Parts: sequence; structure tokens; C-alpha cells
Amino acid sequence: MAKITYIEHNGTVHEIDVKPGMTVMEGARDNGVPGIDADCGGACACSTCHVYVAPEWVDKLPAKDPMEEDMLDFAWQPDPERSRLTCQLTVTEELDGLVVNLPEKQI
Repeated sequence: MAKITYIEHNGTVHEIDVKPGMTVMEGARDNGVPGIDADCGGACACSTCHVYVAPEWVDKLPAKDPMEEDMLDFAWQPDPERSRLTCQLTVTEELDGLVVNLPEKQI
């Protein structure tokens, strides 16, 4: 298991053990973390699972593919470096300790 920390916009912290092979979005959805809407179910067809990755994790994650880059254009206040779609982040043991901050809202 990898421990993923989701921090809501209001500062509420959710530390969730997520099974490798799942996505960071599935970990949030399956554990009732508010603020991850995941309207498309993980198909990278919306931006409602947008988060800001903690700065120390930005360079440790796989690069964004073009589809994720395109969908982030529709996210609420995207950050060019820290914004990611959690449906595109597959959990591995290397992601143990990942911290993501949720935006004020999803659109």
C-alpha cells in the first residue's frame, strides 16, 4: 500500500492507504474524499479530479501526456507545474507519501 495525503482547500487532511495499481483518483473516490468529483470515471475526459501536487513531488511523477495537458486547460486555476489529473496517476510503491492539495472547486 502507498499512503497518499489529500488536503482539502479548507485544510482538512485525509491520509489514505491506496493499493498499487489503482489511481490516485480511485483512492480518493473509494474513500469519500470530498473535492474529487471524477465525473468521467477516470477516462481523462474532464478535469474534475484536478489537484496540485506538493512541490517536492512534481519531479518524481511521470510526465503529463498530451491528453492530460489538454484536459488541464479546463481545470479550475491550473498551475503549469503542480497541476495534475489524479486519474492519470497510477499508484506505485514509489508514490508512498505523495501529498496532493485539492483546488477550491472543480469545474
